[in-house]
Amino acid sequence: MGSFRFRFGLSIMLISCLTTGGDAQSASNVRATYNFYNAAQVGWDLNAVSAFCSTWDANMPLSWRSKYGWTAFCGPVGPTGQAACGLCLLVTNTGTGAQVTVRIVDQCSNGGLDLDFSVFQQLDTDGTGYAQGHLIVNYQFVDCGDNPLFSIIEQV
Repeated sequence: MGSFRFRFGLSIMLISCLTTGGDAQSASNVRATYNFYNAAQVGWDLNAVSAFCSTWDANMPLSWRSKYGWTAFCGPVGPTGQAACGLCLLVTNTGTGAQVTVRIVDQCSNGGLDLDFSVFQQLDTDGTGYAQGHLIVNYQFVDCGDNPLFSIIEQV
């Protein structure tokens, strides 16, 4: 019985480490502009839009590249460069509360996010962002759901 408890405890610790990944990083009141990646129109081809992350992520399966809308990331909190590529953010419009999950495919220099226009539209539910040329958003790094282990854990 002791061996079972030990293995069970180790399993729980492993699952906990895999699912939490440490403290979730987030930032508030960040400027979000838009870019015309036109991801769907270019077949979700990162090379076609010269995205920074194409070096590492262009050959990911179409299901991975098209699972979420795209964004460039240069926010005040979180990894930069290659370390940010492929990560996901839950982005919230501070004015309306609209939320969407996006995948980081590029870098930017505006100090926040540069969302694909289709994503920007999903967040800009009252048209204020388009009129101003930007939104003020909060973001939080979230699990993209790409790890098959997470799918198994969620079924248990």
